[in-house]
Parts: sequence; structure tokens; C-alpha cells
Amino acid sequence: MTVPPSELAYVPFVSVENMMRLTHHVGIETFLKELAAFIEADFKRWPDFDKTPRVAAHVPGGVIELMPTADKTLYSFKYVNGHPKNTKTGHQTVTAFGVLSEVLNGYPVLLSEMTVLTALRTAATSALAATYLAPRDAATMAMIGNGAQCEFQAMAFRALCGINTLRLYDIDARATEKASRNLTAQGFEVVACTSAERAVEGADVITTCTADKQYATILTDNMVGAGQHINAIGGDCPGKTELHRDILLRSDIFVEYPEQTRIEGEIQSLDKDHPVTELWQVMRGEAAGRRDQRQVTLFDSVGFAIEDFSALRYVREKVNGTAFSQPLDLLADPDDPRDLFGMLVRSVA
Repeated sequence: MTVPPSELAYVPFVSVENMMRLTHHVGIETFLKELAAFIEADFKRWPDFDKTPRVAAHVPGGVIELMPTADKTLYSFKYVNGHPKNTKTGHQTVTAFGVLSEVLNGYPVLLSEMTVLTALRTAATSALAATYLAPRDAATMAMIGNGAQCEFQAMAFRALCGINTLRLYDIDARATEKASRNLTAQGFEVVACTSAERAVEGADVITTCTADKQYATILTDNMVGAGQHINAIGGDCPGKTELHRDILLRSDIFVEYPEQTRIEGEIQSLDKDHPVTELWQVMRGEAAGRRDQRQVTLFDSVGFAIEDFSALRYVREKVNGTAFSQPLDLLADPDDPRDLFGMLVRSVA
């Protein structure tokens, strides 16, 4: 006789459908603000975490990565890919899922999609950083690269920084048309531009989020003026950059985890000892962020595992006791923990 699994066998699973339902239930901008608060709280206790650069397998046309971290209570990892040419075959450029587990016994307490959630946490992290680094009266943002991340960035910068005017540019005019349509429907004032140079005119914040896996110069030095904040989120692997080196040399650079950013970020083009400031130190008041209105600040973001940890922790709290997750029979749970074989044999009795 087959014995039904006990409660220990089940792990809450958040599907793509339920992640979208949860986001709308909370409200997109509220979700982003609450998620940013979780990220900020975890950054402020940065020394509590085990940290390592993500484990990357570079494959033809892309990369597949694992992003682990843990504190004394919880462990998390995210599986994520980045294949820029995927859209030509109808696939997403980035897909992801993640797990949150109890350190005490190693049992997972949440399995979640993270394609949508990564887009949300990336945007929340960008806007959170901007609250420390962008000009205080920032009102306009240039978005260079209008793909899947574009609208999330815009929503987060409005929710956390009050930015409502957007200047959009993409080498693919269809991407700009898509983003303009989506963002106008969300109440933004949108200006579609015909070049990156036009997009950055009058912008307080410049966000670059292109997908090509190569060295590129999306911004040249003469395009960046005093007082602007650059949110560089497109650089995410060795051999991929978006900014001319001269911009970096006159900017105050802020990063998540230098050991990872020096391999994957914009600063891979600089000397290994070029000074950078870790964002968690700014949040804890141990280092300065924006000091004056003429300072050029650069957030060289590549994404770090603690941000995913925060996102999974937030989602776990939000779905607990709700219908936004479903129990998944994921873990073997024999009556006798030492008799896994016996459970297998009895399963056909």
C-alpha cells in the first residue's frame, strides 16, 4: 500500500503565472518598493553573507550561471542564462529559477520562477542605488536599450525616485515602439529618439541595458555631462562593455561585489586596482555616495546573488498562507529516513 507523502515532502512552488498574479495583487510599483526595501536591508548586513562570484559556463552564443549565497539561516541559489540571440528563435534572452533553503537542515522552503522576478529585482536594485547616487532633483531618464528590462527599470525609477519622463533609444526601432507603447500606457511621458546622442540630451539619469555579448561603445565620453548618474546594467560577462573607458576614468564608480564586477562589469577595462566603492558601504553610511551636483556617478551593476536572496525572501513572505504558490512533491520522505530503498520498493505495492 502506497503511503501518501507527508508535509515534509512538499515545497512551495511559485510559477510564472502565480508570480504575475502576485505582482498585480501587490501592485507593480508597490512590489518594487517593497522588494527594494528587502534588498537594502540585506545590503546593510552584507558582512553576514557567504559570498562568491557566480559560477559561469560560457557556451557558444551565451552563458549559463549559478548564483549562490547564504547567511546563518537561509541559503539561496539562482540558475540563470544569458543568450542575446535567443529572440531570433522566439526564446527569451534571460530565463531563471531559484531556490531558498533552510541552513539548519538543508530543506528547500521555496522554489520559484525567477525570469519575471529577476527583471523586478534588477530594476529595484538599480533604482535603490539611484536613491543614493542620482541627482536629488532627477526628473528625466534616458534608456538606451529598450528590450525586456526597459519597462521594469522605468517603473522602478518612478516608484523610488519619482522619474516620469523617459527618452528612449534602441538600434531596433521596433523595440522602442514596444517600450513607448507599454510605458505611455503606464502614464509616462515618453520621447522616442533616433540616436543615443539624442536620448541623453537633458537626462539626469542614463540607463544602458543592451544585450549584445561584445565590447561596445554605447556611450562616448562627450555624451556624458557633469552631474549625470549612469546606471550601467547591460555589462554582465567577460568581454562585454557599453561605456567608453574615458567615462569610467572621470566617474565615481559604485559596484555590488568587486571580485565579480572586475571580471564582468564595465571596470574590466580598467586596471585591477582602480578604486571603486561598494554599494553596501554607502547604504551603511561607511562611504559617500553622491557628494555634489556636478559629480558623475556610475553604478556598474552586474547583479549579485544577495539581490536574488532578498527577492526570494520577499516572495516567500508574500506567498505564505496565500494561493500564490502550490505545493510541489519535490523531496523524498520515507517513514524511516534510513530506508529510502524500502520506500521505492513499497511504492508499487
